[in-house]
Amino acid sequence: MSDNAIVPTQSALLELKEERIGLREGYRFLDEKRLILAAEILAEIADYEREKVLFDADQAKAAEALQAAVVRHGFEGLSLYPPVQDLDVRIELKPRVVLGVTLHEASLTGEAPIPPAVSVAASPEADACRAAFIGLVPRAARLAARVANLERLRVDYARAARRARALEDVLLPETEERINGIETVLEELEREEAIRARLGGDRDQPSIPEGGDRTSILRDAPDLPRGKSERL
Repeated sequence: MSDNAIVPTQSALLELKEERIGLREGYRFLDEKRLILAAEILAEIADYEREKVLFDADQAKAAEALQAAVVRHGFEGLSLYPPVQDLDVRIELKPRVVLGVTLHEASLTGEAPIPPAVSVAASPEADACRAAFIGLVPRAARLAARVANLERLRVDYARAARRARALEDVLLPETEERINGIETVLEELEREEAIRARLGGDRDQPSIPEGGDRTSILRDAPDLPRGKSERL
């Protein structure tokens, strides 16, 4: 609602004050939400860093096993090595909600992979390489869940921060300005009414002529009932 559409009345002033209360409560809620989300983001970052350290360590071991297998069989020979059948696993997500943001803990469930048929070219290096890369799958799933959690928290934190800034920098100052403007106008109207009432009372009161008294003026007043004049 524009300033020109606001009529400076007591009802409009009360309505704006109630609106200001609601805006302040909304800002406090969003400010607290930002703090809670920020704390949750820090906790998720810590969990992500722990998972990333473990994943990097296993990935480094898998790379070393791959290097050893390539040295033993060569690239062409390793590419012909019997692979593991498709993993019969699924990602199980355990959800939890933080201020409307759904976060997940991921884990793999399913049966152990069936080993392939024994090859005439079997070697410990190739078997170790296969086992090392299979072990990366569950760690990658947990790491992916952490990344998704961080992205959800980032989006919701940015939304809450944007709304809080809008309340703090735009809506609340505008409402305060409107309230101050209406209060100023109402105070001026009250002063004008008081001055008008005072001036009107002075005009209605007859002046006392020199050498006369108030009783004679009241007695001669044509619009004053005689009974009241006599009592005075």
